[in-house]
Amino acid sequence: MSARSKARKRALDVLYESDMRGTSASDVLTSQVDRRLESGDPALNAYVSELVEGVQIHRERIDELLGTYAMGWTLTRMPAVDRSILRMACYEVLWRDDIPDAVAISEAVALAQELSTEESATFVNGLLGRLSDVKARLGIEAARPQPFEA
Repeated sequence: MSARSKARKRALDVLYESDMRGTSASDVLTSQVDRRLESGDPALNAYVSELVEGVQIHRERIDELLGTYAMGWTLTRMPAVDRSILRMACYEVLWRDDIPDAVAISEAVALAQELSTEESATFVNGLLGRLSDVKARLGIEAARPQPFEA
């Protein structure tokens, strides 16, 4: 598993915990960074922080787009893990020009296959594919965010 794949899985853990607790993803991330420091564990890959912060910054727009393009599904109807996977991958597809869309989608599908329902991988693939297809019309300017500082 590549370092970025591992970072995506860790970022997913943070986003999922944030969603389940109803707390800020930045707060959950800070808590994890602090725990790692206290226990002497290796620091988180910087890409974990970039993903979490990117989703946090663009969360309102991400949720709006997911709700619009989910074809009959509301965010609250989606399994929580799917919601977190989609938020992270949507951020990568729409705001990260250094990640090919196919890679972001493939990684999200793999996470859905591993962690969610039997139908989730197909749903995640279809929704992210639609977003990739329309992203040029959405007027979103990709930018490389600054890494999270704990």
